[in-house]
Amino acid sequence: MQERTKGYLYLASAMVLVGSTVIASKLIAAGLPPFTATALRFAVALPFFAVLMKLTGATLPRPGRRDWLLLVLQAGAGSVGYTTLLISGLKLTSAANAGVIIGTLPVVSAAIAILLLGERPHRFLLMAIGLAGAGVLSITLGAGGGSHSPAGDALILAAVVCEGLFILLNKRLRTDIPPLALSALMTGIGLTVAIVPALLETPWRDAIGGDALSAVLYYALIPTVGGFLLWYAGSARVSGAEASLFTALAPVSAVLFAATLLGESVGANQMVGIGCVLVAVLSLGLTAKPDARLPAAPSRKTAASKEVG
Repeated sequence: MQERTKGYLYLASAMVLVGSTVIASKLIAAGLPPFTATALRFAVALPFFAVLMKLTGATLPRPGRRDWLLLVLQAGAGSVGYTTLLISGLKLTSAANAGVIIGTLPVVSAAIAILLLGERPHRFLLMAIGLAGAGVLSITLGAGGGSHSPAGDALILAAVVCEGLFILLNKRLRTDIPPLALSALMTGIGLTVAIVPALLETPWRDAIGGDALSAVLYYALIPTVGGFLLWYAGSARVSGAEASLFTALAPVSAVLFAATLLGESVGANQMVGIGCVLVAVLSLGLTAKPDARLPAAPSRKTAASKEVG
């Protein structure tokens, strides 16, 4: 099998895992407080990243004070903010809605760069932003199938903005941090940030559902650690422009998982929304140079993180 084909398969698998995090978060929302779930996720994933660093000989960087501040802000926004807002939003809205909204991440990230960094937008980028906005409006204003809540949709969109800020802050780092080390740092700092709010939620007072705990374990090990490996194995074999197009698979897989695993109905407004988001993400490929490479860190989902997922 050609290396490029392998790259496509790895990237597609990574994005399917990103879509599955919406389903995992929906199950978590039904049985665990958001900060508790976030802290548990990082506590489970951190040892695995430590083992991966040991096996690969990777070392932690020594950033300056400014970069340490940026790393803490990154973890607060992209690791803790994204996860807690996603779980909180899924208490109110459907996983199908969340999947469509999360699919706007590449476009939202580009819009943040325009607004905060003053980057000059390409005409295709402006078109992508408009299409992504239309997709979100379609599911937010429509009746749709399954549970529907404008407040829940707003929380999911806020989670996407947090992940977009993660990407923006990463661009401001002066220290070149390898992907594995950055993922380990985001996980460790995220755990530190989330642990106190998690204790304030006093989760021991309530019954914790087995499905929620299983979903946390899945989220921590499969999309977070496994997705990280798949994404970088794939992105090393293809151009950045090609890799960016595979992010369109995340909302598709999330909606399909919501329909098949959770039994959610998918309404016409959601189909219109996902169509707009897909075209928006695909059009981003027209703004990238053919030989462009991916930046050192993915979104959470990768992370990603985030991290992937």
